[in-house]
Amino acid sequence: MKYDFDTVIDRRNTHSLKWDTAEGELPMWVADMDFKTAPEIVSAIGERAEQGVFGYSVIPELWYNAYKTWWKNRHGFNIEHDWLIFCTGVVPAVSSIVRKLTTPAEKVLIQTPVYNIFFNCILNNGRQVLENELRYKNGEYEIDFEDLEAKLSDPQTSLMILCNPHNPVGKIWDKKDLEQIGALCKKYHVVVLSDEIHCDLTAPKTSYIPFASVSDDCLGNSITCISPTKAFNLAGLQTAAVAVPDPVLRHKVWRGLNTDEAAEPNCFAVDAAIAAFTKGSDWLDEAREYLFENKRIASEFICKNIPELQVVQSQATYLMWLDCSRLSGTADDIVGSIRSKTGLIVSSGTQYGSCGKNFIRMNIACPVTVLQDGLLRLQKGIEQYRS
Repeated sequence: MKYDFDTVIDRRNTHSLKWDTAEGELPMWVADMDFKTAPEIVSAIGERAEQGVFGYSVIPELWYNAYKTWWKNRHGFNIEHDWLIFCTGVVPAVSSIVRKLTTPAEKVLIQTPVYNIFFNCILNNGRQVLENELRYKNGEYEIDFEDLEAKLSDPQTSLMILCNPHNPVGKIWDKKDLEQIGALCKKYHVVVLSDEIHCDLTAPKTSYIPFASVSDDCLGNSITCISPTKAFNLAGLQTAAVAVPDPVLRHKVWRGLNTDEAAEPNCFAVDAAIAAFTKGSDWLDEAREYLFENKRIASEFICKNIPELQVVQSQATYLMWLDCSRLSGTADDIVGSIRSKTGLIVSSGTQYGSCGKNFIRMNIACPVTVLQDGLLRLQKGIEQYRS
């Protein structure tokens, strides 16, 4: 490989959300990677830092072109200049959009198990969470469309948050599923907010389908959150975009983001995004190869050595969703025991909705030697929990 993903980076004592843990603990939970980002991005940030003046920033034409070219070349979707609005992150955007497009006590639909912060974005704004639980059958997930339509038809349901690809289960929704979601939401006057932050972390030679690209219904009734932060490990730079094709919806989103002061870049946010989308393609391709080799190693290890766990096969993200229903107790019990006995920190599936109570989420975006350490701890933790 041209790029180095094997070197272990010591992230302790760096004010890291993930790594500021007790000595001897191994965090494999929060969704950031333990790799250095692409050197081309580091270079762009360094050049900006060398100027030594860190004043207010504006959004240049290069930023718009970087997003447009990336989505056209990588995902076959033509995003127009006017659709794009800078924002400081996908989570701030989701929260702002919930506030702007819904009123207190209205219902916001999510498909559980799903990214836990969606719950916060809804509940903290005084709205109601409405769950369309995904059906888990034979180790795979699918949408319960009968339940989805029933809940979208509720006049109190005004917004649906779609996760595409889906976190934590790693599912890439196909065109048929997305088209059906779009038609139902149009029918019942429910706006779709599509979080597509994981879209570039698909398996090698595998692509995702942008929701807005599927049909006119999807295009005109959707808001899409996109960002280089997940794919290029840039979460701390607070850089993202919202793409809104419909001009009326776009104005509302723009007003919401500006009212919430979530639409102004820090001095590194723009340069990092431009570098990622114009110079980071080769790095990302190698990163995806490495990540899915890690998934293969982990899947084989678990299948061979930890029969109590079942790996839910996935096509996207660097997160593994592990079915622990063969064990007694809940995921909360299991992850607590694993941490206390081995120091391995993984996420309980209950964070992602009650239907995740028999699952564990594990982040494998790390050097293979760290992954191997984590797998041995997982094996030991499960053995001790079982006994």
